[in-house]
Amino acid sequence: MSSVRSGVVRGQDGWCGTVIPPAPHTRSDPMHVRVQLESGEQCLVPAAVVLPQQDGSVSVPLRRAELMPAPREDDAQPPHTVVPVLVEEIEIQKRVIETGTVRLTKVVHEQETLVDESLFREEVEVTRVPIHRVVDAPIPVREEHDTLIVSVLEEVLVVEKRLMLKEEIHIRTHRVETRQPQQVTLRREEVSVERVLNTETSATTQEG
Repeated sequence: MSSVRSGVVRGQDGWCGTVIPPAPHTRSDPMHVRVQLESGEQCLVPAAVVLPQQDGSVSVPLRRAELMPAPREDDAQPPHTVVPVLVEEIEIQKRVIETGTVRLTKVVHEQETLVDESLFREEVEVTRVPIHRVVDAPIPVREEHDTLIVSVLEEVLVVEKRLMLKEEIHIRTHRVETRQPQQVTLRREEVSVERVLNTETSATTQEG
């Protein structure tokens, strides 16, 4: 960077100066660039860290406190070389990238199923049993051998009144089993998964 002869110099913390070209009668120092600050003070900047800019100025990644004062130009002793030690640090950042979308499609299927279940119904069988017997009092309803017996009374005209059991009605209950097959519609669901790729992400993947 010894080719830097003139131009504005800007530092890391905002300081500014001007490059001073070496005098003809002095011994040039290829390792440093002499810079005059705005305050009039002169400093030496390592030529290795001087970065030319497009606007003609130069940038120096050093703070004001890191600059080395410049000796007088008629000093016979060459200035000390100051080489800054730089450390690179890595900065890791994360960002969310959409790689695709998922479309869920639900399909309803219909299925005919045969249902065959037993159905029960009750039937009443009525039987009239003639009795024609005189009784002294009403006979209550009774049940004999799964048969419900209801007495039917009638008054008859005689020399005296008496109750005559005219008949009995026997009611028997029995269960009848029948089958009635029916078609019943049952439904079930299925889900199909279709992957839809993001257009930008897909194009980036193909380019890579």
